[in-house]
Amino acid sequence: MKIVCEKEKILKAINSVTKAVATKTTMPILEGILIQTNDKEVKFTTYDLEIGIEYIIDANVEEQGSTVVNAIMFSEIIRKLPDTDIKISINEKNLLVIECEGSLYKLATMNPDEFPELPKINVENSVEIEQNTLKEMIRKTIFAVSAEENRPIFTGCLFEIKNNKLNVVAVDGFRLAWKSKFLQSSVNDFSAVIPGRTLNEVNKIILDSFDMVKIGVAKNQALFEMENCKLVTRLLDGEFLNYNSVIPENWETRARVNKNNLQNCFERISLISASSIEKEKKYPVKLSVEIGKMVISCTNQTGDAKEEMFISTEGQNLEVAFNPKYFLDALRAIDDEEINVDFGSSISPCIIRPVDDGDYIYMILPIRLKD
Repeated sequence: MKIVCEKEKILKAINSVTKAVATKTTMPILEGILIQTNDKEVKFTTYDLEIGIEYIIDANVEEQGSTVVNAIMFSEIIRKLPDTDIKISINEKNLLVIECEGSLYKLATMNPDEFPELPKINVENSVEIEQNTLKEMIRKTIFAVSAEENRPIFTGCLFEIKNNKLNVVAVDGFRLAWKSKFLQSSVNDFSAVIPGRTLNEVNKIILDSFDMVKIGVAKNQALFEMENCKLVTRLLDGEFLNYNSVIPENWETRARVNKNNLQNCFERISLISASSIEKEKKYPVKLSVEIGKMVISCTNQTGDAKEEMFISTEGQNLEVAFNPKYFLDALRAIDDEEINVDFGSSISPCIIRPVDDGDYIYMILPIRLKD
């Protein structure tokens, strides 16, 4: 194998595929990048048996071939080389030789025949959407996936096509984030639960552009295809929450508020909420809604804090408490200036949604206040 290619191209491929390199494994081959030539192209592949990524670049291929090299060592060397053409070859001792201006590195290689093949996915259903749309949908939901492995199905996001609308839903038992988008072309109904870790990596690869990404789904695998990159992942098994049945349709109290002002109040209050002697414990933040006013407060051993906001309100007076992190996560994901915060009772879910965007809902369960 002998190739010559611009550093920028190689680095772009490396930055994409290293997200699927195994970190804790008894199989050293999974810590490597499989490098294969095909005519005038070079394909980089990584696979940790859960996520697999392929990235293809154009290059000047002088000799065909394939090899596997340790991903961390290879990527760090490429990253620190000068911004010019890099020559990569295999010598007679089967070492990977990297040459660039005055730099020369030789790395041990592994047998490419031992590298596991990525699953071949027979796509049953698929949808194409713009990369910037998918990026926004992931950003607005991914923070609400569960970190608890005892309910694996909630460690992923539900991707559901229904009536030509893509719904992305995340839930962790205390909160729910839902973002939807009408599709421009007609697509069959289907659903799949994609691991949150996969979506985090997809979000780093896709661009904030109008280029398309195709999402294909089979029985237990999903495939993301972009122009020169392909990512395969397993799907999560199990029954996802029937989210439509848990989102309240009515409210008793509504507060219309400037999102940034509310976020600033919560960020200041959170300084008190999080700064307790018991470091792991976050104290609830209390909201009191009265006519034209919202009072946000928190008390613990280190002190107390209170913020008052004059806002537009409808309905009953109310006192309710929340985990401030959950509230802030939602506010940070909303780009709109004005939001509605809808409450039922002090023990009913609260709904946060942009005033002018019916395609995004965030639901959070309150914390019971001690009498």
